[in-house]
Amino acid sequence: MTRAALRLVPAAVVAWAAAALCILTPGAAVPLALVGALAALAATALLARAGSSRIRRRLLAVVVAAGAAAAVGLAVAAAEPGRSAVAAAQTGGGRALVADVVVTGKLDRTAAGGLRADATLIDLRAGPHVVRGPAPVVLLLQDAPPGLDMGAGVRLRATAFAAGPGERAVLVLRATGVEAASAPTGLLAVAADLRGRLRTASAGLPGPGAGLVAGLAVGDTRAVSADVDADMKAASLTHLVAVSGANCAIVVGAGFGLGALLRLRRGIRVAIGAVSLCGFVVLVTPEPSVVRAAAMAGIAMLALLTGRAASGLSLLSIASTTLLVIDPWLAFELGFVLSVAATAALLVLARPLAAGLRRWMPGWLALALAVPLAAQIVCGPIIVLIAPQLTTYGVVANLLAAPAAPVATVTGLLACLAAAAPWAQSVLLWLAWVPASWIAATAHGAASLPGALLPWPEGIAGLVCLALAGGVVVCAVVVRGDHAWARVGGGAARGAVAALAGCAAGAVVLTSVAAPATVPSAWSLAACDIGQGDAIVLRSAGRVMLVDAGPKPEPLEVCLRRLGVGRIDVAVLTHFDLDHVGGAPALAGRVDTLLHGPVSPGEDRVLATVGAAETLAATAGMTGTLGDAAWRVLWPPARSRLPPGNDSSVVLEIAGGGIPRSILLADLGAESERALAASGELRPPYQVVKVSHHGSADQDAGFYRALRAAVAIVSVGADNDYGHPRAETLALLTASGTAIARTDLNGMLMLDASRGALTWWRERAPPETATSEPADTLETWQHRGDRLPRSRRSRSCPGVRRGPLPSCWSPVPRRSAPSGRSPGCATSSAPRIRASR
Repeated sequence: MTRAALRLVPAAVVAWAAAALCILTPGAAVPLALVGALAALAATALLARAGSSRIRRRLLAVVVAAGAAAAVGLAVAAAEPGRSAVAAAQTGGGRALVADVVVTGKLDRTAAGGLRADATLIDLRAGPHVVRGPAPVVLLLQDAPPGLDMGAGVRLRATAFAAGPGERAVLVLRATGVEAASAPTGLLAVAADLRGRLRTASAGLPGPGAGLVAGLAVGDTRAVSADVDADMKAASLTHLVAVSGANCAIVVGAGFGLGALLRLRRGIRVAIGAVSLCGFVVLVTPEPSVVRAAAMAGIAMLALLTGRAASGLSLLSIASTTLLVIDPWLAFELGFVLSVAATAALLVLARPLAAGLRRWMPGWLALALAVPLAAQIVCGPIIVLIAPQLTTYGVVANLLAAPAAPVATVTGLLACLAAAAPWAQSVLLWLAWVPASWIAATAHGAASLPGALLPWPEGIAGLVCLALAGGVVVCAVVVRGDHAWARVGGGAARGAVAALAGCAAGAVVLTSVAAPATVPSAWSLAACDIGQGDAIVLRSAGRVMLVDAGPKPEPLEVCLRRLGVGRIDVAVLTHFDLDHVGGAPALAGRVDTLLHGPVSPGEDRVLATVGAAETLAATAGMTGTLGDAAWRVLWPPARSRLPPGNDSSVVLEIAGGGIPRSILLADLGAESERALAASGELRPPYQVVKVSHHGSADQDAGFYRALRAAVAIVSVGADNDYGHPRAETLALLTASGTAIARTDLNGMLMLDASRGALTWWRERAPPETATSEPADTLETWQHRGDRLPRSRRSRSCPGVRRGPLPSCWSPVPRRSAPSGRSPGCATSSAPRIRASR
């Protein structure tokens, strides 16, 4: 690593910081552009007078960095008026819209089985009001009409909601119907046709490797099944189906090789390579990782044409700075961030790690291991911001899959280009299928091992912890020498690595074979901590029911593993919003009976993903048993005219066999709650209510008063974008005399009524434990997992267990009793809550 290679890194860092600032605070774009321009002019003036070459180099770096910041500010400022106009349009609240868009990205499968694509909004009509684009949007469809691909124009009926802060898209359009679609034209049509033929031809291949062929060759992952996708994520192999630098290098190298065979001049060879690269980008669609790789390749060819040497880090810095100036929103594109981070890791860390590993293994193995290890160390902290978990066997899986990836990529790409010759395409597809199947088998094997995914702290804390752990690993491998500081530092680092390895091994045990030991064994109802979504598990006499699957498969898998749940006798998908069915792939092949709410067109894909032995539409009056418990569907009515969605979601009542008398309200709104109360189906009082719609404000206070529930479960994600649970909902629950348990504050929640009284366990204490509650309020007890040095004694109160309790049980005050009940003590007319171990 030379100083020359590092000179342009500050410019890339400044451009990235400027892009982040301007995107998150658009009002800062113009001032930043002015400050950057003035700084660049001042540095240019000083540069003209500088005599020392060292000072000139530093001033030149300042000019480039300040100019990049100014250009980024100008780009954001120029785009802001159009974006603001679209964002300010009255499009929310489920309003019916008609939109004209042009698809600008490839179509990807979503976790719920639909399709997602980036698009440019041309105009948007809400009744008589029309909003003109262009503006970037995200398009969500249940299914794609024929010819819908990158470059296609679409007129659709949709609802809209605002995209998150920092996102390129201004709106997310959820299509309810497609009115018209025009196919791509020109080169985009040719590329779409080649991708479609490759996808169709590879569908006839056997096994899970068939779906990976198109993904490895051209990044088209629509044919990848949910199971294979989950395995690839668990094995940290998803980058293989994200076209990036290796693919671009192969294409450019092929162009240069053809020119060399024909003995063409350097300029013509560069031109052939550039044309090949442009055609490849159109074929695979300009995803962020592709754009980064193509920019680096283009700059490298320009350097070759001019006869100038360029290091990899310089190329990466120039490419990143240029792309951020052209498109500042790349700063928050996960694909771009991971692509830059992985490339930097290979350029900076791979060689030192390989040199350090050679002390313990052959050189070829050290180099092969250093590449995925470097990428994992640098990319891991970024990934935990999105999915707070570690892929335990990712490095080994990448080591095993590495030899097969380039073979599958090259042969798959040739098969794509050979669409005009079916016999040649068939031969090439079979050649690509062999390494693709090896990759699929590697992913499945790694994902099936105990502890394949380990939970990790969320947010910035998780990023910092993993970054520090990665730094310790690098020091342990790289630090060497005879100096005392080197011996001490290297020894300390290796000791830390050994400690980390021990912790990881312990975590593997605790999250696999010993996972059930981390929670109480006596439970009959559990609310999984799966983020912003629902997943309620019920158990009686060894039989298991799951109500909803949460937003993602991974956290649901972790929860079921901790609960010791393998086979699921009855699964209920109350409705088909992503936060209730996104984890459906985790249920594939393990459900006997599946009940579901009303289905919109295209949502039956979720049912096919689960693949239950029996699938039934749930309507009011349907009953059944779960072990010694009995359940009953209360909503929706059999002949309901409600459209699929929140107000027609399945409401379930269950009781007996150790399960507390419970009502699970899915995402019902206040109007439907009132209709349910008027239907005569309710049988209060209930011991447990699963609060509707994660504690949204759309609740009916009279309905909850009628339930007379002892405990309210709010299944909600921490720091969610919706403000759930709302303060008014918590207030009405408190006014109803209901104790509140929240998965965002308390983690996993477990309840049991097998001993005649309701016992309640929470994984963690809320951040604020009130101590000013009246002395006569009823107490519940929560497991804290602390030491057991002393005892505590509960108050004397009928129905509450008295006597010494270990100190790992700490009191959590219960909400005040509702009017009409004696304060402080459970009576025969209300469910009892007692301490449990």
